[in-house]
Amino acid sequence: MDVVDKELAVKNEYPKFAAGDTITVHYKIIEGNKERIQQFRGVVLQRVGTKHTETFTVRKISGNIGVERIFPIASPFINKIEVNKHGKVRRARIFYIRDLTGKKARIREKKF
Repeated sequence: MDVVDKELAVKNEYPKFAAGDTITVHYKIIEGNKERIQQFRGVVLQRVGTKHTETFTVRKISGNIGVERIFPIASPFINKIEVNKHGKVRRARIFYIRDLTGKKARIREKKF
């Protein structure tokens, strides 16, 4: 398995982020023969997996509707990832934020 992992390894340099952080994912979208970069900004709910099978879930509110998207970390369509805010949460998976709206859904910012 280690041999296959090394063959499939993709060297992507992304900043460190964890659950509770607000990030912007610049994702390449191909429509017909045109391609463009779409930005998906939201809160990271979780990171799952290791190495090239790792994925992360990002949730944003779009027109009063919660939208979640799962991105593979080794995807060639991810152009770059920007960390906008580091959030202070006590869990690795913050699914409880799905039930919260408005001011209750805010995450405190981590001070450095």
